[in-house]
Amino acid sequence: MLQSKTLSYVLERLKQSTIDLLPIVAVIAFFQLVVIRQPLPQLGEMLVGFLLVIAGLSMFIQGLEMALFPIGETMAQELSRKGSLFWLLIFAFALGFSTTVAEPALIAISKEAAHIAMEGGLLENEASVMANYALGLRMTVAFSVGFAILLGVLRILLNWPIHFMIISGYVLVMLITTIAPDEIIGIAYDAGGVTTSTITVPLVTALGVGLATVIRGRNPLLDGFGLIAFASLLPMMFVMVYGILFFGI
Repeated sequence: MLQSKTLSYVLERLKQSTIDLLPIVAVIAFFQLVVIRQPLPQLGEMLVGFLLVIAGLSMFIQGLEMALFPIGETMAQELSRKGSLFWLLIFAFALGFSTTVAEPALIAISKEAAHIAMEGGLLENEASVMANYALGLRMTVAFSVGFAILLGVLRILLNWPIHFMIISGYVLVMLITTIAPDEIIGIAYDAGGVTTSTITVPLVTALGVGLATVIRGRNPLLDGFGLIAFASLLPMMFVMVYGILFFGI
């Protein structure tokens, strides 16, 4: 009986992942066969890869539900019950910083940005100079995400209106854009998307929902979400300021 239920659950997960991926497959097949009018290259390998993606996505979602969501919610609730604002804010900052600084996409874009800056004559063609620039960019983004999560937690605790904060933030982004070096603006705007990684999003969302659940007068649906918006917004500001400090106005 137990094995039958387990098999049924696994098959249901695989089915759901397949349904989720079908739109991507349909778009690729349409443009390949109708627009480009060429057969799919290496069809056998692509089918094997598609099956691996289905299996991987199924296990990843299961892992989120079993581990990451409960961890975020439990730690948020326990820290809130202890009544320690200091440790709650430290946890929020550390969570945002640690999940971002190890993000592969951020590491890759930092190195690529340093390489492009060197080719454009903005950096010396020395490995140490490029490495320092890439590390500084990476640390800036990670610090900004940590600060963003800390700010989002304060918003939940103090019941600040999120729409005013987001609108004010984007106004500030536009103002900084007018004085930031042209070479850093594109990188800064891309940095906002790099931060929403597969690890950061579920942990931070769980943190917000956990806080809103345990704090009296807060609605998990209304107050528990919105932290990711700050994690996408603040890196744009911080990276442009980093560019101003590094390259000058």
